[in-house]
Parts: sequence; C-alpha cells; structure tokens
Amino acid sequence: MSGILVIAEQRRGELRSISLELLGAAQSLRRSGEEIAVAVLGSEPERFVPALSVAGVDEIVTIQTSSVEFDPDTAEGAVGALIAARRPELILVAHSVDSFGYAAALAAKLGLGFATDVFKVERIDGALVATRGAYGQKLSVEVDFPGRSTVLLALRGNVFEAPEGAAAPRHSAFAAPPSPSRAVGREFVELSSADDVDMTSAEFILSIGRGIGEEAKIEQFRELARAIGATLGCSRPIADAGWLPKSRQVGQSGKTATACKLYIAMGVSGAIQHLAGMKHINTIVAVNSDAGASIFGVATYGIVGDIFEIAEELRRHF
Repeated sequence: MSGILVIAEQRRGELRSISLELLGAAQSLRRSGEEIAVAVLGSEPERFVPALSVAGVDEIVTIQTSSVEFDPDTAEGAVGALIAARRPELILVAHSVDSFGYAAALAAKLGLGFATDVFKVERIDGALVATRGAYGQKLSVEVDFPGRSTVLLALRGNVFEAPEGAAAPRHSAFAAPPSPSRAVGREFVELSSADDVDMTSAEFILSIGRGIGEEAKIEQFRELARAIGATLGCSRPIADAGWLPKSRQVGQSGKTATACKLYIAMGVSGAIQHLAGMKHINTIVAVNSDAGASIFGVATYGIVGDIFEIAEELRRHF
C-alpha cells in the first residue's frame, strides 16, 4: 500500500467524530490510483465498521486488542506494526489526548515525517505541506518533509469536513503482535463547568471581542444572547483574560463553529486566528466601530457603530 492510512478513534464504545473528519481530509489529499484505508482498534472493532463505511473509503482494517479502552502502548505497537506491513505514504491521526500518548513516539521510532495540530494540508509540486500554529497561535507555519517516504500528521478537530454518503469498502482484520501495557485504566471522570458549552454544535452564536472594553460588560451580552436565543462566544483576548471560559472561544486555538448558521460578532476585530474558527459559517453579521476592521472582509452584513448601542437596540426588540 502506498496510499493513505487513517487511524480512527473510539471512546467508551462510540466512534469519535474526528474519525470521519480525518477521512474527509484524506479524500482531499488522495491522488489518482491511491487508496484510503481506515484502521480501528478495540476489543470489538467490528462494531465500528458500519459507521466508517462512508464515501471514499476503500478498506476498513479492524485490529482486535485486549484492552476495551484506549491504551497508548497497545496503540503504538498495533499502529506501528500496521505501518510496517502496509507502508503508506501518509498516516492521519487526530490531534487529541489519545494521539499525544503514542504518535510522537511512533514517528521517532520509525523515522517518519511528523507534525501535530495541523489545520491545513496540501500538495505543492507533489510534496506534502502541513500548516500549523506557532508561538502561541500568533503565527502559522508551513512544514514540509524532505527525505521522508512516510509522513504522520495529527490533524486538529472541527476543521476538515466529514465525507457525505455511504459506501461498501472491503473489510480486513490485522493481527497485531501483543504489546505489554505500562498503564491500567481505572475509571472515566467527566470534567464539567457550570459555564461550559459545546461551541461546535451551536447553530446561533453571539460572539464578543476586546471591543467590549471590560469584564463588567460581559453580563450585558450574556443577557442579550439569552434573549435572542444565541450561544455566547468570544474571541481569544476575552478567553485569555479569563472573562469567559476557554470552551467559549471561537478561533484557530479555540473551537471551529461547524454547525453555526448565524454568527453575530460584536467588537471582534477579525484577527486571522478568529476567522479560522468561522470558516464554515454562511451568514456573519459584524458590528464594530472601526470601519477598517478585518471582520468586515468576511462579513455577510456589516454595521459600523457602537456595539453597546446596537446591543441595547436589539434587546428592546426581544
């Protein structure tokens, strides 16, 4: 095999959505004649075959393991053996807490080209080029892999679109050699916050930026969001200041608003990092007192004015 190998992720018996996003990325990189294979590990990997049978997938490889849940040693051994047997040109994994446990070690052990937190991949003159954030997401850097016949990339979630439509890929089982585990999973503990929210599933977002000026103004916009039926989001400066939790940040280092249909940005300048989180939104309404703000370059509708006056006027109608 000289094509693309995707490593799916599952947790507590459920296929993680990032697995399908990886397949979408693989399809965008497929060259003529290349095949896409997706591998899934677990004690009952066959249960994930239907969910992975999507358009563009040529083969589903199941790898049965003794551990019910993810184990880094098992993953490193099994995926490493599969790579050695298949010799793919490109391997895609999720940039996730799971891949943190084995991907870097695997790349070092096998001498693979490697990049993490990748949000863009393309072929330039036939060579793979990955784009990732740097210096605290203040810059984007392009990484290439000269002299590497195989490249392993960990892709950021909520960036690549999952493929649509079903398929009937062939199915094979891979017998990976046993890998002694150095860890034992005890239990899952769900971390939660009273102000936590899933921005990726919000369909209507009211997002605020540094233009609000001070933390005391947060409550005014929280009430407005509640009144108009929107989810309150924010840009990075608001999250970095601790005025709203990180879970509400939209942007390259925050969440990508994949399900959002209407996005109202108030006092958001439109830094490139924030715009990266808005890439899937069709209707954007921007309110900013600066007519030259970058946000107006992507807005469907723009209002040059005082965000507090506009917010108050909106509040009067709800």
